[in-house]
Amino acid sequence: MISTGRLGAGRKFPAEAELCDELGVSRGSLREAVRMLAALGVVESRHGSGVYVTALRPEELIGSLRLTVDLLPLSGLLEMYEVRRVLEAHAASQAAARVDDELRTELLALCAAMEATDDVEEAATLDALFHTRIARAGGSPTLVAFLDVLRTRSRSYQMFGMPDGPTIMRTSNAAHRTIADAIVGRDPAAAATAAGAHVAQTEAWLRHYRPGPTT
Repeated sequence: MISTGRLGAGRKFPAEAELCDELGVSRGSLREAVRMLAALGVVESRHGSGVYVTALRPEELIGSLRLTVDLLPLSGLLEMYEVRRVLEAHAASQAAARVDDELRTELLALCAAMEATDDVEEAATLDALFHTRIARAGGSPTLVAFLDVLRTRSRSYQMFGMPDGPTIMRTSNAAHRTIADAIVGRDPAAAATAAGAHVAQTEAWLRHYRPGPTT
């Protein structure tokens, strides 16, 4: 009903008894289905009013992928790195094409902050902010949401605190600086290449060190 548009965004579900009769299911089965759809962000229950279809915004539905992506072991995450490499490169390219003074200032400030800290948690936070800011500059909330899902699980496999962490951090910071310089210089091709190389390097580190996940 939802996928065909019969129950469009914002529409209220028919009465429970009516739905049970039409679908040929019990009340228990229907309620379980509603709970599952609610967990996925497709519907919402309003106390005293009923069940409604949400706005069905792509970025919000993609966000629900965290329910499963955050459970992936390292082997599963590594399989998704090819997708992340393509998307990060595209995001950087779009950012370079649309860069303004505000984005220039923010990216260079984030690079400086990453280069100035040796605190593992702060570095990881700044790293995430850097990539998120680039994705947002591309203008696609859906892309931002999808990359955020992939990065959130990636952050569970932290390498900055390992014995080789300082070297990894310096190499990562240099890559961030290269990406930022390409974006600031309005060079979409260079930005895409730098971003793709950075993600590929991170994937190579993960395959080599095989860190365990943190909570």
